[in-house]
Amino acid sequence: MRSCGVPRPLPPGDLMSTIEADQLDVLLSPDDLRSVLERDALRGLTASPKWLPPKYFYDDRGSELFEQITRLPEYYPTRAEHGILQSHAGEIATAAGCETLLELGSGSSTKTRLLLDALRDAGDLRGYVPVDVSAGALSESMPALKQEYPGMEIRGVIADFDAHLGALPLPGRRLWALLGGTIGNYPPAERAQFLSAIASAMQPGEAFLVGLDLVKEPGRLMRAYDDAAGVTAAFNLNVLSVLNRELDGDLDPSDFEHVAIWDDVNEWIEMRLRARGPVHARLGVLDLEVVFDGGEELRTEISAKFRREPIEAELRVAGMEPTHWWTDGDFALALARKEN
Repeated sequence: MRSCGVPRPLPPGDLMSTIEADQLDVLLSPDDLRSVLERDALRGLTASPKWLPPKYFYDDRGSELFEQITRLPEYYPTRAEHGILQSHAGEIATAAGCETLLELGSGSSTKTRLLLDALRDAGDLRGYVPVDVSAGALSESMPALKQEYPGMEIRGVIADFDAHLGALPLPGRRLWALLGGTIGNYPPAERAQFLSAIASAMQPGEAFLVGLDLVKEPGRLMRAYDDAAGVTAAFNLNVLSVLNRELDGDLDPSDFEHVAIWDDVNEWIEMRLRARGPVHARLGVLDLEVVFDGGEELRTEISAKFRREPIEAELRVAGMEPTHWWTDGDFALALARKEN
């Protein structure tokens, strides 16, 4: 489950009231976001089987639900990653040897403070570049960060990091960070393309830090994605409300149930929405009739789990050399470097 996505951006006027114009690069406009949503909904809801990318979970309500998920007893990844950062942030800072932290999908930048503190203590930190599709997330996090880290250059970027990696700022030698297990939302072929794109955008000597949820007992994984309180079910169903609001739809969430499945072959969790019976709905913006047979499923997320050797091999193929691995047995942070 990723910790970033595509919530509705603030209007530019509201954004600029909280962030100075020279502190922000806007590579992704609200019109761009809408175009991508329309494209994805049209492709995914007319496919067989049906699918949607997980980034559409994260409107305001979805982000609130995800924050609740991270505090559930069944959902270990957020606590595990935070614990690794608390224990090893100093080692990470020393190994990275960077001047700027560039975080892909920064969100609220909560865990990032552990890295910023360690990098500052190491003596090389000059700046922080939070990259997010959400103008709202940046408007909430950047003013507080500027107060907490006076003298540090903070330059936010509104961007889709699937499309804009090569256009991200170059304020000194960077540590690229992708936390939260977000990399697991990419199927293998897309993950290979994404890692290669990161490597291509990196400068020689820069490092990449990636959060990885590890393969473990399937029952524990299933409980993390299908909690007893039903919060993950509400989070999954909320994507229908996003479609209704943004695309003038009339999908009824009560017509669907949340399903989580462990795929033992691919070693990933799939979250799906299963139609309780025949469904006939419409998305007015797309002039699209959406039809489900009873029991038909819509895949809303994959969340791949990793083993050390295969993911390190993927990093090498992409053009990065793995150098460090920190783990508590449940989750891992891997560091890799762009050599040339």
